Amino acid sequence: MLRRVDLTNGTAGPRALRRILPRAAVDVNAALAAVTPIVADVREHGYPAARRFTEQFDGVDVADPRVPAEAIEQALNDLDRPVAEALAESIRRARIVHEQQRRSDVTVQVVPGGTVAERWVPVDRVGLYVPGGLAVYPSSVVMNVVPAQAAGVPSLAVCTPPQKEFGGRPHPSILAACALLGVREVYAVGGAQAIALMAYGDEDLDITPVDVVTGPGNVYVAAAKRLLRGVIGIDAEAGTTEIAVLADATADPVHVAADLISQAEHDPAAASVLVTDSAELADAVDAEVRRQVALTKHHERVSLALTGPQSATVLVADLAQGLEVVNAYAAEHLEVITADAAAVAARVRHAGCIFVGANSPVSLGDYCAGSNHVLPTGCTARHASGLSVQSFLRGIHVVEYDAAALAEVAPKVIALAEAEDLPAHGAAVAARMPR
Repeated sequence: MLRRVDLTNGTAGPRALRRILPRAAVDVNAALAAVTPIVADVREHGYPAARRFTEQFDGVDVADPRVPAEAIEQALNDLDRPVAEALAESIRRARIVHEQQRRSDVTVQVVPGGTVAERWVPVDRVGLYVPGGLAVYPSSVVMNVVPAQAAGVPSLAVCTPPQKEFGGRPHPSILAACALLGVREVYAVGGAQAIALMAYGDEDLDITPVDVVTGPGNVYVAAAKRLLRGVIGIDAEAGTTEIAVLADATADPVHVAADLISQAEHDPAAASVLVTDSAELADAVDAEVRRQVALTKHHERVSLALTGPQSATVLVADLAQGLEVVNAYAAEHLEVITADAAAVAARVRHAGCIFVGANSPVSLGDYCAGSNHVLPTGCTARHASGLSVQSFLRGIHVVEYDAAALAEVAPKVIALAEAEDLPAHGAAVAARMPR
């Protein structure tokens, strides 16, 4: 079922690999044309503009986007107990991991009497976007809220699309996750209009603008984040999900096929890529994919994703070449299912999250590993990280020199100021020297 890309005859360089390897075609720039007037309208008119776009795109008219606190609590009360317990466990494990990410303030004595400290300060307010398109994602509530809370952010707001079948309110499972996390400020707004509303706020409805927006979404959400970067901080322009599996002949084709299908389930544009040095494994995975796709609930969506240009099996000569391929691909999710998987995984430099060995599937990370599933896509793992506590912190340098320490370095400061033809800089130091 998966098309084949055969690289066994030679190693391509990084530039060629980026051109050859399958990748979802996501054109955020093209979406900017559609998003720009939406953002401008919300900036000018606040929620009334967002309301019009919600009715246009989601088919529901939401007079007041704020979800009542009692509706949030009721959603938790009505949630099936096994799901509630699973969400609680996901939260518990995520807190264990993310609370250890909090950086400590550091003070360095540069010279006697002269110190530079770095303080880590959380942003004042964040907007957390939770998508709701082909599927609903209470797990994304967990992945966004937990690191923000661990960072000490004092004010959190969640935006998520309204659901027609629930009277214009968000999906109950999303509200239940908010209740478990203690989030009480939830708005039934989705898409680009939600990002704009979080960025600019609304005085009449007492919606305070946020400092940072995080969370995945469709291409229009990504375009709105790009457009508003600078007005707000953003985590990333998250695109369609992707998985790469680096596997050798020791891998179980049943596992590999199941994992490729699991991510294809998200979206017809989702990318599933197998990189292997075993043609026999590739053939066995193809057979398993055909068998398992026929049994899966969303088989049409999965089939479209697996047969699309963004998905493929890449045959390589050996694992060394396989590592070159996965490092060039820089997958959002990378599974390493090989002999001595830990040693192979240690050689991976570019991935959003690495899943090591046969018992660490991506689905574990999506829900209950303790890691974060908001990860860089579209090859951005070469330079970007997944969501973490650091996404909500700012490092502030604090400089404190006494008179003697300033006097000792004053000639150097003055010399550099003169070299840059900025004599007033030097004069600001000279004015403090003894007369």
